[in-house]
Amino acid sequence: MKKLAICAGCLVASLSIFAQAPQTYKGEIIDSQCAALGGHQVMAKQGESEKDCTNRCVSMGGRYTLYDPATKTAYQLDDAKKAATFAGAKVSVTGTLNPTTKTIKVASIKAGA
Repeated sequence: MKKLAICAGCLVASLSIFAQAPQTYKGEIIDSQCAALGGHQVMAKQGESEKDCTNRCVSMGGRYTLYDPATKTAYQLDDAKKAATFAGAKVSVTGTLNPTTKTIKVASIKAGA
């Protein structure tokens, strides 16, 4: 029984060591389709803003995504409600990244990147 308690304690300690602290990621909030294509160039209709393109594509099944064009990196955002406010805008997202799913658990979003 004592060995079981020690093993359980070690497991909890090892999980806390690997838990990620929130980090800040910068980029633009766009939809997952445009992120996969490297930006709005292909999907945007003539005269359509980045915000309108993002919201249109999300309404057709896309997901809000943080996209960094400099590194061509895209992260899904777990909180669509917070992300919708900043659709098409450059932002700083603070949250915890799940590297397996490339999804950020959003703590906060601030305008400007």
